[in-house]
Amino acid sequence: MTSPALTQTVRPLDGLQLATSGPPESTGLAAGHLRLLGARTGQEPAAREDAGTARITVGGCGFSRQEAQVTWAAPGSGMIDEATVQAATGMMSVHGRREGEPRGLAADYAATATAVLTVQGLLAGLLWQARGGPTAQVSTSADRAGLLAVSQYLAAAGADEGEASELAAGGPPFTATGGTLFELETLDPGAWAAFWRVLDAPPEAIRAGWRPFQFRYATACAPFPQALHATTLAHSWQRIRQAASVSGAEVCRLRTLAERATEQDGAAPWTLVPHGPGHRVTGPPAAMPRPLAGLTVLEAGRRIQAPLAAHLLGLLGAEVIRIEPPGGDPLRGMPPTSSGVSARWLALNRGKKAEEVDIKAESDRRRLREMAAQADVFLHNWAPDKAARLGLDADDLAAVNPGLVYAYTSGWAGRLPNAPMGTDFMVQARTGVGEAVRPADESPAPSLMTLLDVLGGLLGTEAVLAGLLLRERTGRGVRVDSSLLGAADLLTAPALRRAAAGGDARRPGGFRRPLRTADGWIAAADACAAAARAHDLRELPADEALTRLGEHGLTAAAVTTDLAGLHRDPRFAGCAISRDAHGAFAVPDPWSFA
Repeated sequence: MTSPALTQTVRPLDGLQLATSGPPESTGLAAGHLRLLGARTGQEPAAREDAGTARITVGGCGFSRQEAQVTWAAPGSGMIDEATVQAATGMMSVHGRREGEPRGLAADYAATATAVLTVQGLLAGLLWQARGGPTAQVSTSADRAGLLAVSQYLAAAGADEGEASELAAGGPPFTATGGTLFELETLDPGAWAAFWRVLDAPPEAIRAGWRPFQFRYATACAPFPQALHATTLAHSWQRIRQAASVSGAEVCRLRTLAERATEQDGAAPWTLVPHGPGHRVTGPPAAMPRPLAGLTVLEAGRRIQAPLAAHLLGLLGAEVIRIEPPGGDPLRGMPPTSSGVSARWLALNRGKKAEEVDIKAESDRRRLREMAAQADVFLHNWAPDKAARLGLDADDLAAVNPGLVYAYTSGWAGRLPNAPMGTDFMVQARTGVGEAVRPADESPAPSLMTLLDVLGGLLGTEAVLAGLLLRERTGRGVRVDSSLLGAADLLTAPALRRAAAGGDARRPGGFRRPLRTADGWIAAADACAAAARAHDLRELPADEALTRLGEHGLTAAAVTTDLAGLHRDPRFAGCAISRDAHGAFAVPDPWSFA
């Protein structure tokens, strides 16, 4: 089918009806996003086959019923809830590197990511229909979402060489005199050194600390010298802020969930704004093996957020062209490598084409505008106002392509005044994520796993798909904005609701803490955790510990601590981890279409 342009459509799902079945934890967040996009509850409840499967359907207004099936994992895998998925996929291992042992995320990260992936699948399916493709059932699962979340760490674990920085316990936040916890951020080694010199840190500690600090985004740990922690403890928060100001570094005090609750504006995790005059979208290609086949995405991304968003669009069939600086992306060579290419870079960028463009040169900016004139999506995560300064903002590109979906994946979306640098760990610090991801008996600390970069990338993909569907229905181009702040609000929403209801925003002490065995760790399902803690399993191998708990009716999962062996784990037989042409580990697509 081809959906006609609807002049009254202002949201991509206006006029469509929504139905769900299954537990709210599996469908609630996804349904909420679909309602924000215009769907309204009205269909008969979606058919439900078993207790482990949730279903969401959207249809009407000229669309056939588009269905998504959502599960935790394949039956028999032992992954039945958030805790067991985190354990098996390696999320607990990566998040726990700062402490030197596996730790569960107290926030429901796998379930949140699964919900966003489910909405992506539904939007992609509807877009496929609108472009003349088939009606296909979408399937998503939390185990695939978990594998996607650790995909960069997994790729590094299977690389040809070791890490460039030591994998050992340690990392921020730092503590000032009086107990103020804070994050430090700079991408400049000169600013790093200047900050510490102002505070009279030992020169050898300054030198030794830069490398683990620089690589903490890649390794999820930062074992820098204790002398740096001792240095900040000797200074007041006011003095530390002064040091940051004169050095060019940035600091951010860790905010509480209660503080964040007082400033929440209730904003959606993305915005969609149609632009330009009516513009008929070109017809679909003759063959559409995937929903986005025949569409072109220009991606001017760095680090994780925008590259991941574009990577997912590529998995859905789009041709993705990376805009790289002259000489190519320097992160291609970031260790560890597989066949000479950074394994982490491959996890986000395999399969993309590349064009070298010097955006500082007017001739190359003109060439980039010419490329945008032939594209369907332009996606970037440049610093605020950079696109406008370069003449590459939404209005500039709409002038050459009124049907363009212009996507900006930012740090703050302009929603917080005086916000610090919009990087993952600074956003975690500013929004209370440091409390939300750790139980009450742990000191608040942002996770050194790049939680918001990944979730922000997922929201970026969701926003682009919504923009493409809106364009298909109206014939108009769309500007879409998403942010790390939106990702933080999404992840902390349950904790903020608990606080609003008068409860404790944080999870109780010991929540999702794995249990040590003779040869590793196991994690009990959330519903079984209290009873499982009553068993002393330290002298038992993990297999016997799982058997003992099972004899008492308790479900648990072995914690994956060696990511390099994850591809042999029988729990993932149904969503096999493969190797790409460079030999780097590649996780399975997070959705399937049948």
